[in-house]
Amino acid sequence: MTEKPRKATASTQSMMRIFTVPEAPESTLSKIEHALSEDLAGFLTQSIVALEKPLGEIEKDFQAYDIPMEPTFVSDYTEEMMQNLVAHSVHTAAPSFIGHMTSAMPYFVLPLSKVMVGLNQNLVKIETSKAFTPLERQVLGMMHHLVFGNEASFYDRWMHSADHSLGAFCSGGTIANITALWIARNQLLKADGDFPGVTSAGLMAALRHYGWQDLAILVSERGHYSLGKAADLLGIGRQNIVSIPTDANNKVDVAKMRAEAERLTAAGIRVMAIVGVAGTTETGNIDPLPQLADLAAEFQCHFHVDGAWGGASLMSSKYRYLLDGIERADSVTIDAHKQLYVPMGAGMVLFRDPKLARAIVHHAEYILRRGSKDLGSQTLEGSRPGMAMLVHACLNIIGRHGYEILINNSLEKARFFAGLIKADPDFELISEPELCLLTYRYVPQQVQQALSAAIAANDWKKVNCINGLLNELTQVVQKTQREQGISFVSRTRLQPARYQRQTVTVFRVVLANPLTTEQILKDVLAEEQLLASQQHGLLMKLQAACE
Repeated sequence: MTEKPRKATASTQSMMRIFTVPEAPESTLSKIEHALSEDLAGFLTQSIVALEKPLGEIEKDFQAYDIPMEPTFVSDYTEEMMQNLVAHSVHTAAPSFIGHMTSAMPYFVLPLSKVMVGLNQNLVKIETSKAFTPLERQVLGMMHHLVFGNEASFYDRWMHSADHSLGAFCSGGTIANITALWIARNQLLKADGDFPGVTSAGLMAALRHYGWQDLAILVSERGHYSLGKAADLLGIGRQNIVSIPTDANNKVDVAKMRAEAERLTAAGIRVMAIVGVAGTTETGNIDPLPQLADLAAEFQCHFHVDGAWGGASLMSSKYRYLLDGIERADSVTIDAHKQLYVPMGAGMVLFRDPKLARAIVHHAEYILRRGSKDLGSQTLEGSRPGMAMLVHACLNIIGRHGYEILINNSLEKARFFAGLIKADPDFELISEPELCLLTYRYVPQQVQQALSAAIAANDWKKVNCINGLLNELTQVVQKTQREQGISFVSRTRLQPARYQRQTVTVFRVVLANPLTTEQILKDVLAEEQLLASQQHGLLMKLQAACE
């Protein structure tokens, strides 16, 4: 009898252990692999300090343009790359690297990546991915069930159907969003009588046939820039991505979106899609998805949810409610290389109706034949690797309970950090965390008092002057903190309601790394406070502006 795989019990400690490598190997390459996962507190820290050089100097190591005539020993090449590439790469797995949507990876991902690369399957065609094709379809089915929650009979019927698809794997959220809007366009401008549809006749002919002046896509002003790329590629035009203002909590104003949809319709411009954001890139907030679903139904348009960042929160039974309404979307984007802890290059778009993907089907005689189960017939990308294998591994090895621990910890860590910021009189919390992303800035207590007094006196010129100096201070502190390399936060620009939407520069942190401790977060604030205190000239200008 074949022994059934043993099931591990998910616990906080076991989840932390899967992010470290258990044994040290011998070869140079294996040592690099081991260090990348084990020494998370500072992989090659000493080398980075010793060999610190600016980007311009690093570029000199990659200046040669002639392909080498003679081969190089692997050991020699590896040593050279250790000095020139690895030593100066960004250590995204460090627990104090909290500025972007990257994190430490589970240790088992590294050896499994070798298997994936070694097998070198091409997911465009069943002839080059015989077992990987059903595996990818299974992963899409798992994620589809996570989002839409259909019965078992639904997946028995559709998961491995040759002519249908529950979704598509792609390199990331950009291609996923493009795919979703590509389907929305083709569905809206489909064949009609003698009209062959937009795929054959083109956009202008389709608009003439249906009697519309133009198409529009409505999205929050916090929508991802990939939507603009989609509009460009689909011939809709970036100016027809209509950005709708957000409220004080960075959620789209649905009333303003409805008013804009009515205005466009009256002008003969068809609303092609409404996009809800489930985890904005800048602030981590989630749009009111049920209301957007109602609005999409009212205007009979495609409802897409960009959950590239926040979609993984569906794994948490505690916080799943934050994404209520996502199950009503026609399509949903989720990036596995974000909060599912998979290496870069693993995005997904999921379709509520498996027949939707038929709107973008393409065939060829030598490949993607009609009736085959070739995945490439219903995806934008052709040749691509079997990244679904790594997602499949994480879903099975970590499991729902494991992911729930990771997601809950990250959201609660963000709330802890927000508490630290609010408790410190010299920091200002700009956006409350809804997921595990928040923004803040360093504002000395006396400056905060001056800002409050100026706002109360309706002296917005003074507020603008103070904020301008604070913007400069934030930029200097963030840049210096990055260059010192002890910790890293990113920065962005927001228009908070409190300041009548004046633009302010803020620190932005993403707390998805399970190895980021509360002490590290305290140290990050202490470092920023120290760096700010050293900017004597700016602080004197701030003091003068407050008087």
